[in-house]
Amino acid sequence: MSTLTIASDPQDAAAAEAVEAHHTQLAGELAGRVAMLIAAADRDPAAADGIRRGLVDFCDRDLVPHAAAEEETLYPVARGLPAVGLLMDGMLAEHRRLVALVDALRDAGSAVQAAADGRALQVLFEEHLEKENTLVLPLLTGAPDISLSGLLEGMHEILGHEHGDGAAAESGGGCGGSCGCGGSDDTEVPELDVRDVPHSLRHATVFGAIAAVPSGRAMVLVAPHDPLPLLAQIEDRHPGAFAVEYLQRGPEAWRLLLTHR
Repeated sequence: MSTLTIASDPQDAAAAEAVEAHHTQLAGELAGRVAMLIAAADRDPAAADGIRRGLVDFCDRDLVPHAAAEEETLYPVARGLPAVGLLMDGMLAEHRRLVALVDALRDAGSAVQAAADGRALQVLFEEHLEKENTLVLPLLTGAPDISLSGLLEGMHEILGHEHGDGAAAESGGGCGGSCGCGGSDDTEVPELDVRDVPHSLRHATVFGAIAAVPSGRAMVLVAPHDPLPLLAQIEDRHPGAFAVEYLQRGPEAWRLLLTHR
């Protein structure tokens, strides 16, 4: 059952939809960054360290503050609903595990360990968001005495910057200036195949992946169709930053080389 179906107020339905959209953006960007980390750990461990640092920066900037904001605003109210206490205890415990995995990723001693920690973080985060979308948000939007939109007013950490207080900061391309991974020109280019990625996550996954590509390096994108709308979004987010070369034009896959200038 969707949160829109059970919402007791149209504004609360819109707020729940915004939260779910932000969840999709976070999960997609995390998936893209982890995919690049795993690829680099296998092919180019020197580059993997810069990607790991970029992933930790993303978690510190977006993922962990998102969890903290939920604990401050949504979870205390949800706990007051009948028979919800154990659910919220479990959600809080998962937040603690998410933070622990970010710290493990921060201190990972090898590319392989970083890739393992990153993948564990991705799996746990996706499962956690599924519970929030299908359990916590419906409970809140279905309670007539709770105003979800009022609780979340200005909370861009939960709603996403486009729905929050307007104080969004563009994350930019590359590794946020922390990469310094260098690498030789003949290093194998990592490949991101999004054909099996759920459509709702696909663009955000690519955005996360290209954010992990440092200047002077490239990635291969494999898509199920010609990704012209996606390329337009990349250009809008990062004007002139990526050169695009088609390596294959269908019929079953489109392969594009995206080079960060």
